[in-house]
Amino acid sequence: MLKSFKSLSERELLALAIHQEEEDAHIYGDFADSLRQDFPSTARLFDGMREEEIKHRQMLTEMYRAKFGEHIPLIRKQDIRGFIKRRPLWLMHPLSPDRARSEAESMETETRRFYEKAAQSSTDLSIRTLFLELAEAERGHEYRAQEMIETHITAEVEAHEAQVSHRLFLLQVVQPGLAGLMDGSVSTLAPLFAAAFATHNSWDAFLVGMAASIGAGISMGFAEALSDDGSLTGRGHPWIRGVICGLMTTIGGIGHTLPYLIPNFYVATSVSIAIVIVELAVIAWIRYKYMDTPPLTAATQIVIGGILVFLSGVLIGNS
Repeated sequence: MLKSFKSLSERELLALAIHQEEEDAHIYGDFADSLRQDFPSTARLFDGMREEEIKHRQMLTEMYRAKFGEHIPLIRKQDIRGFIKRRPLWLMHPLSPDRARSEAESMETETRRFYEKAAQSSTDLSIRTLFLELAEAERGHEYRAQEMIETHITAEVEAHEAQVSHRLFLLQVVQPGLAGLMDGSVSTLAPLFAAAFATHNSWDAFLVGMAASIGAGISMGFAEALSDDGSLTGRGHPWIRGVICGLMTTIGGIGHTLPYLIPNFYVATSVSIAIVIVELAVIAWIRYKYMDTPPLTAATQIVIGGILVFLSGVLIGNS
């Protein structure tokens, strides 16, 4: 059961403030470490904010020891009603500079409000004064953070961060998604059209296409997740890549499978072939747009591959 903020004593308020500053400093340190390799200027910004929080913790600890002794009880924000429940850093990967700055702004606002309410609840003059000083310091963090951003985050740095973000987006989202879409759109053609032309039954073809799509999605998802952990390649969290790849593989296969819900076999096959053409065109465009593949090369590779797989399915189905 959570405790209400109003029920906290001054001793508990000080203990809570100490642990909050310690947690905030730890989070800013995590932000800095996560961003240091690709966004060094923003990492330095969070290094500075971490140092600020460490100083605040020292001020609070000195006050606590002067008033209540050495032992500081473990009172955390998650034990008190009214605090924002934050997602762990490892769930925020890949962490972008903008996301980190937004999280920091929210943290500073919450901390400032905490000190203002704590000051109102304090009867000890020295403790109330310290809380008010820290509330003012947190309010000033917005201005100091903006100054630090203007100092460290120049136009050149912003351009570099945008370039790095684009590169990470390609590595962590576009590449696994495109690999899945290509595999799902092409590899499922043979079993789907083989079943369709062998049975001339829309429902049988639909079942085979769904099985092939889901099976390919699971297989590709695990293959991508287990390919590397992203620590050396910068390709991000392996299971996030695996989910993206697996979902796009399944979507690629389901797209031309759904038309076989149409009872008429010839109508369903015509619609499915039309969807295949659209899928191959979309894949070729994505390769040209995001992977810097020459348009003619992208179109030729995808179209030829798709036609060969499609024909193999038709030939096997008619044999």
